[in-house]
Amino acid sequence: MQVIMTDRSSIPQHVAIIMDGNGRWAQQLGKERYEGHIAGVESVRASVRAAVRNGVKYLTLYAFSTENWGRPQQEVEAIMELFCRSVISEVEELRRQGVRVVVIGRRSRFSERVREHLESIERQTSDGDKLTLVLAFDYSSRSEIVAGVQTLARRVAAGELSADDIDEQTISDALYTASIPDPDIIVRSGGECRLSNFLLWQASYAELYFPTVLWPDFGEEQFDAAVEEFARRDRRYGLVNDKKL
Repeated sequence: MQVIMTDRSSIPQHVAIIMDGNGRWAQQLGKERYEGHIAGVESVRASVRAAVRNGVKYLTLYAFSTENWGRPQQEVEAIMELFCRSVISEVEELRRQGVRVVVIGRRSRFSERVREHLESIERQTSDGDKLTLVLAFDYSSRSEIVAGVQTLARRVAAGELSADDIDEQTISDALYTASIPDPDIIVRSGGECRLSNFLLWQASYAELYFPTVLWPDFGEEQFDAAVEEFARRDRRYGLVNDKKL
């Protein structure tokens, strides 16, 4: 299903997705949890294709949260291995589609092998100009905000910045997403209705959409449905839409 809209303002510039439901999908089918993550890779591919086709410029995926380290070791290791394999196999297709990959989050806790793969996919796709695919890896929004505040505090202590000069833009510029526009819509698959420590600062005016489909069943049709849902929303940013009075 292809979304065709003449009004470009009805297309979200930035879609962010919480990819939830891999484990539940696997359990419902009597599979191991890691098999749900393997199945979810195709949903990532489908979302990238749909984003490019719809003219979305930024797609952020909540790939691995800081809290995910607390999952069973077998599942964490499977996710890491799956990511490394995917980087190797997906780079050429991403380059062909004009996709640039940017990784946000902390990298210090990953193995050297994983860090090398993160750097490799960013380097090899740096020329992409159709879509920026942002992978939130070992990401925690609260930790991101704390790190940003610490950066600003150090600048104030060094005399580089006055405390009175700190405003919303200054804080935004100190976050991992400094060069990335705020999301227009945040989608969470699996039916849960919460943000789970994802883009809390950036989501201040984002539309929220919670389809019940589990992530491995989230395809291009579901992505198109999210774009269509965004087009139906009335975004007022705290103001009044005079056309609807």
